[in-house]
Amino acid sequence: MANYIPYNLNQDAMVVINFSDQLQSGTFEYALAYLIDDKIDLSVFDEGVSNDGGGRRAYDPAILLKIILFAYSKGITSSREIEWSCRTNIIFKALSCDSNPHFTTIASFVSGHSDAIEDLFSQIVLICDQEGLLGHELLAIDGCKLPSNAAKEWSGTFNELEQKRDKIKRLIEHHIKVDKANKKSQSHDEQRQQRTQQTIDTLNHSFDKIDRFLKTQAPRMGQGKRVKEVKSNITDNESAKMGTSKGTLQGYNGIATVDKKHQIIVDAQTFGEGQEHHTLKPVLEDTKTRYKKLGLSDDLYQDNIVVTADTGFANETNMQYLKEQGINAYIPDNQFRSRDPKFIGQKAKYGKRKAKPKSRQQKEVIPSTDFSFDPIKKTCVCPAGQLLSPRGERPTDNNQTKIYFEGRLSQCKSCDRKHECMRNPSSADHRKGNGRQVSFILKGKPTYTDWMKVRVDSEKGKQIYSHRMSVVEPVFGNITANKKLNRFSLRSKRKVTDQWRLFCLVHNIEKLQNYGRMAA
Repeated sequence: MANYIPYNLNQDAMVVINFSDQLQSGTFEYALAYLIDDKIDLSVFDEGVSNDGGGRRAYDPAILLKIILFAYSKGITSSREIEWSCRTNIIFKALSCDSNPHFTTIASFVSGHSDAIEDLFSQIVLICDQEGLLGHELLAIDGCKLPSNAAKEWSGTFNELEQKRDKIKRLIEHHIKVDKANKKSQSHDEQRQQRTQQTIDTLNHSFDKIDRFLKTQAPRMGQGKRVKEVKSNITDNESAKMGTSKGTLQGYNGIATVDKKHQIIVDAQTFGEGQEHHTLKPVLEDTKTRYKKLGLSDDLYQDNIVVTADTGFANETNMQYLKEQGINAYIPDNQFRSRDPKFIGQKAKYGKRKAKPKSRQQKEVIPSTDFSFDPIKKTCVCPAGQLLSPRGERPTDNNQTKIYFEGRLSQCKSCDRKHECMRNPSSADHRKGNGRQVSFILKGKPTYTDWMKVRVDSEKGKQIYSHRMSVVEPVFGNITANKKLNRFSLRSKRKVTDQWRLFCLVHNIEKLQNYGRMAA
């Protein structure tokens, strides 16, 4: 017969805990507590707090910062879960000195101290430099697109939102009519009536939400030379629909500027647009301002520090800005690999890097290079010998001119090569549709993009640019995989930027823990 040690939950025991003993040297929580207590000036958080004349005492910002940053390091962003952890987890108890801030206090602290969080971020960057973690040799810039606290189903242009509102109105009228008919019928079902009323209430709420937005907001306009309306979002209009390798998401693009030596993030911002090229200038200027404010460099880019970024940041306007400002940058265009002899035959050997699903793959057709284009006469002849009609000229983002041609539908319909030349040859069999369309660049004077091509195609440029991925991509891997930031839980660009900077703070503090003097 088995003989077990008896146990009894109904007994008293006194457990003596010293909170300082729970913060062991070499751990993240120890480094966090040391930095906040001994290295960082938190007086900036005192603004807006004026309760010395009476009223309830406020929680010390040192306590709130410790528990929030430690929670973020563990992938916890929920204010309720942070409050629960302060009651149940011994490390949280040690960091908070056994205080239990309410979740509303934690949430308002995260979303209500933008200037203080930016100042805190700058102080950590300065400490990283003092600890010798900044190399001041190369900066890598890149973006990490993450979903926000807004559904993409509530996105659309004003015309699309008006159509959605009208559709909801028709549904409301239909359900009201059905409800009246059910009340008049002898087979009256009270549960069915309640379900119908709940549906009507839900639709009314959605109708009011869209109608209020359309009446109080203006259409959201994009950026660039040809400004046009982009999709707004009713829930968070500063977020945007973004295309990623995993599909389309509604969110923000977190941009990080990373120093090469120990992968310290020296600048962190978020933007609610999918395209990255318009973010380069504000990121570079913000980094320059921070270095000057901290006394690290009066003019960062005149010290010949190298700046790298991927092809998403490349356009003619940015290249012109880099050239005129004398910034030692290497930012390739999207044809960079195709010009490199080392990558010849790569697609044939390994296939496309990100192959589209079969449902989205486009049919291969006769390329435009097989068309005879005369840049002097501005004419174009197709491989079948037919003269295409000109469809105008338009400037490109690279300050060049693109000329467009289109085959007449009657020509393409009777062409023997239409199945080789058109992705949808059936459109040529009907009156609706278009003939084959092609475009060409009219060569002119050298552009700033050509200047950058020479730089990145050189042996020195290839060697420098090869460091970009190894500098910035592990940072995003640490934040998204290890720290579990898979979506922003706040709304509005200001609050999302604060949350992004807090996660970047966690990354930098972790570097101080591992490579600073605290690691010795």
